[in-house]
Amino acid sequence: MNELKVNELTKTYGEKTLFDHISFHIHDKDRIGLIGTNGTGKTSLLNILAGKDSGDGDIESIQQANDYQIGYLSQDQEFDPDLTVVEAVFQGDTPIIQAVKNYELALLALAEDGLSEVAQKQYAQAEERMNKEDAWTADTDAKIILQKLGIETLHKKIGELSGGQKKRVSLAQVLIESPDLLLLDEPTNHLDYEAISWLESFLNGYRGAILMVTHDRYFLDRVTNRIFELSFGKLYEYKGNYEAYIIAKAERERVGVEQEEKRKQLYKQELEWMRAGVKARGTKQQARQDRFHDLKENLHQVNQKGQLEIDVATQRLGKKVLEIKDGSYGIEHKTLLKEFDLLVQAKDRIGITGKNGAGKSTLLNILAGRLPLDSGMYSIGETVNLAYYTQQNEAMDPNQRMISYLQDAAEQVQRTDGTSIGVAELLERFLFPRFMHGTIIGKLSGGEKRRLYLLKLLIGQPNVLLLDEPTNDLDIDTLTILEDYIQTFKGAVIAVSHDRYFLDKTMDKLLVFQGEGQITTYFGSMSEYLTTNKEQSKKLVKTETKPLKETEKKAKTKLTYMEQKEWASIEDDIAKLEERSDQLTQEMNHQGDDFTKLQELQSSLSIVEQELEEKMERWEYLSEFAEN
Repeated sequence: MNELKVNELTKTYGEKTLFDHISFHIHDKDRIGLIGTNGTGKTSLLNILAGKDSGDGDIESIQQANDYQIGYLSQDQEFDPDLTVVEAVFQGDTPIIQAVKNYELALLALAEDGLSEVAQKQYAQAEERMNKEDAWTADTDAKIILQKLGIETLHKKIGELSGGQKKRVSLAQVLIESPDLLLLDEPTNHLDYEAISWLESFLNGYRGAILMVTHDRYFLDRVTNRIFELSFGKLYEYKGNYEAYIIAKAERERVGVEQEEKRKQLYKQELEWMRAGVKARGTKQQARQDRFHDLKENLHQVNQKGQLEIDVATQRLGKKVLEIKDGSYGIEHKTLLKEFDLLVQAKDRIGITGKNGAGKSTLLNILAGRLPLDSGMYSIGETVNLAYYTQQNEAMDPNQRMISYLQDAAEQVQRTDGTSIGVAELLERFLFPRFMHGTIIGKLSGGEKRRLYLLKLLIGQPNVLLLDEPTNDLDIDTLTILEDYIQTFKGAVIAVSHDRYFLDKTMDKLLVFQGEGQITTYFGSMSEYLTTNKEQSKKLVKTETKPLKETEKKAKTKLTYMEQKEWASIEDDIAKLEERSDQLTQEMNHQGDDFTKLQELQSSLSIVEQELEEKMERWEYLSEFAEN
């Protein structure tokens, strides 16, 4: 059985101890969620496991087999901008990955010039190598991954892609390589809710182990079977998913506090005895003296994070807030808003979600006054004090100290009860202890910078919040308090997000961007929307694909060269998929009470059945022209 062992790993960063002799094992089929407040070392741990960094000292802390493969989706994945997408996603050095890469490149070349003898020869050689390596299943899996992640332009250069597109290419690359251990740092960032749902299913059926950092609590709950929590240099392990972790953690903290209180009481008793100056203490009393010193050393073992709290007053907001009438906006011949109307009132909670690239962030930029409408009218109320939490922090001087950064906004802030609070105390309530207040911004983690940026916005006492993907890069503790703050916030909140948990907890109205200026308004939670529209969406897809096929039938009389190649092998592909479906069904019938294995098999069967259905539809279409 392949596994990775970590023994007594220690890592310090400046004055901060990230890991203090932590140890753990990762086994096959583990689905581990890594949790911790920003700055506790989650990304640092992933970097060490991936071999991009090392622990302190000369001790070999990580043990793994020589052929153990690790794939890493990092937050700052870098590709050569001159690589095409197909070259980037097939960077693995295994024979199968290389065979698939050459085959896909040959396909692209043949599609550009089907009459080229060079292209035809390259395709024939690539096809022969695919047969030799038996790489057809890997190619099919890769295409499913690319399709589900919305990566369609394989010929594009990496340098031409947006940041979100690059992140999806990085995710596709690591999933396609199918290593023994997947290290995923915020894998749901830049994915829409449909892609997130597919990724849940894919990871549940994954053959290897997974260790991931994510803020998406629904995702954690549905994928993980173990939770690692980093806190004050220690690593705590919990069995089960996120819900089980919440229950077990509360119990652990309760027991810890009780034991701490008992230690304090016992210490007070022993202290009185030591101070009594008992005469003629002999060797019989030495054990009790030793126990006193042990108690003294072990007091305050329960490290508590403190209560993250947002207690900032809100300026009064009048009846008129934000309004768009008959608004239209487009970019590069792409319609984002079309005759769009929006009235934002005080205490509105509006969630904006939907397809990537459909104009969600553009709408926030228009509401923030950063972009003008192409046509239509936009107005903002006189009493509006707007704060815009963008996906990227404002420019921060890396040499400026944290407390100075906040003091640029205000020295004192009014609280909801009318009293004032200083910047230093606000920092402490936002989980920045006093010893950190003089830290320069350049030494903060990415998540800590995001938390500091959010605090500076709230110091301005806004009454309208615009939040663009607020769950990206914030830890779960911060998100929980932000969600509670939104629920009691006396102004209006408009948030772009794909995080179903965040939307369910904070928003009661949705704007769902479908693309090409089509926006659906839904009153209710995100989960309700997904449930209500699931069947309707399936019917809509079928309705839209039929006219396309009818058009193709009228214009088409025979198969193209590429379609002829596909027709020649499609029946074998269908037979293999049917055989795989039968095999998975048989395995499920023999699992008995092993529900974890049943779930994994069911996920695999769902993928195979979906692919089989697509192949059957494709066979039906190709058969109409095969005899011509």
